[in-house]
Amino acid sequence: MRGVISLRRAGSVVLALTAGVLVWGAGAASAAKPVPGGHDTTESSADGKTLLASAGQSRIKVTQVSGPKGGKRGAVSSVDVNWKPPACWYEPVFTPASLKDFSENTGVGDVGIHEYWAGKELWTDYYRDEKSTINYFEEGKSVEGYKNYNLGQDGYFWRSVAPDISDPDSWDCTRIMFWQPAGQIPKIAHAPTPETLADYAYNRVQVPDTEIELKPATKSTVNLPTWVWLDKGTFQEVKVRAELPNTGLWAETTAKPIALHLNPGTEDAQTFPASGDCEINADGSIGTPYSTGDADKTPPCGIRYLKATNGTPYQLSASVTWQITWEGSDGTGGDLPDGTFETTQDMNVQEIQAINR
Repeated sequence: MRGVISLRRAGSVVLALTAGVLVWGAGAASAAKPVPGGHDTTESSADGKTLLASAGQSRIKVTQVSGPKGGKRGAVSSVDVNWKPPACWYEPVFTPASLKDFSENTGVGDVGIHEYWAGKELWTDYYRDEKSTINYFEEGKSVEGYKNYNLGQDGYFWRSVAPDISDPDSWDCTRIMFWQPAGQIPKIAHAPTPETLADYAYNRVQVPDTEIELKPATKSTVNLPTWVWLDKGTFQEVKVRAELPNTGLWAETTAKPIALHLNPGTEDAQTFPASGDCEINADGSIGTPYSTGDADKTPPCGIRYLKATNGTPYQLSASVTWQITWEGSDGTGGDLPDGTFETTQDMNVQEIQAINR
């Protein structure tokens, strides 16, 4: 296949290529990739051929180390709207032998996040026959090729990875797949670090659903407080471990529940405390269970509704704040933005029934 394809990137024109090379920009929706890419998949849920072909799939393995693994769970949302995990980084992809097999038997896949080679000759020219190629995203500079896939050498060919190839920041990783000796992390911008893995794992921390206990359950009475509590066994720390194979890099990201926020779903209500923020007790519980005789007391965590629902329940939302920290294989560590996870449930509020004589 020969020809020239013109694609737009950030207002300029990127010229692609001859002999089956395809380059696409963030705004080029018409340039579809024959190989799946641009979505985030861990190695456990993708076959090896897809991983080898696509720069939109990371090899980072994420496993849960501790915390509840059953029941309803979901990912936290960062309270810092400006924070996001890295848009791109580099990973080891091929051994010399696996690159030889891929190039000579498949020869269709990504050589970088935004560059796709469709044709065995492209791969064998550069990685087997020492022919140079052009990196169109680094001022069109010439890049020297490799001899016989570096067979007999101990190391890996590294390639850029972007969970979302439409992210403009994914253009920060533009190197064509390159060689790195075993046991070494490349000393280049956007090389992976333990913090990269910790950030990647952030959205893979699965925390339990916020099913709060109420007294009375799912039904309240106007002007009488509804007590809210969570048993100490309900919320535990959740820890996940992210590892990047063939690098020795790992990080553990831990989410610890620190507060519960109540939103009664109507302005005709009071929350206890007034802020609606119920702190976690020392034993890990939230609030205090209702006991007989507490009907007229003020709960440490609860709600008083001031108007009945009259057939349409209020939407009571409960949001747990999770403090998130990390530690890595090189002894580094620190804090990540707090995360929140919210659930909503119906609340029916009835008027007090009285008998007049």
